[in-house]
Amino acid sequence: MDDQATCGMGLAANATLPATVGELMSAMAAVLDVHQRALDLTDENARPEHAAYVTLVLELRAISAHLAATAARMTGYRDLPMGRYDFQQMSGQEALAAFEQFVRSERTLLSQLTAAVGDHESMLEQMRALKSGQR
Repeated sequence: MDDQATCGMGLAANATLPATVGELMSAMAAVLDVHQRALDLTDENARPEHAAYVTLVLELRAISAHLAATAARMTGYRDLPMGRYDFQQMSGQEALAAFEQFVRSERTLLSQLTAAVGDHESMLEQMRALKSGQR
């Protein structure tokens, strides 16, 4: 059995990123869906907010579904046979710049998530306190 890593294996291994981002988008859609259902539509200002949330929920659910499908497709390519490459092209400036941008985007996402999780954990704690009547 050949234990050489292939690009198909790399695709499968990296499928967790779109899968997890898709789960995050689905969870965000669920939060916004609950939020929009809590709006009092007899209030004139609540109606445009409600319309915004309805639109965003639909869009986030579609994004989530696309990311899940992409992740599944990436996973399915695990046994893709390794093709021949031009390694000068693969180590050239364009390949380097593309991968540098990918890593920068990963760092940005990590930073944004780190900040958001702290804020959201505080909100979650407040919500739990309200639910239990401890406020």
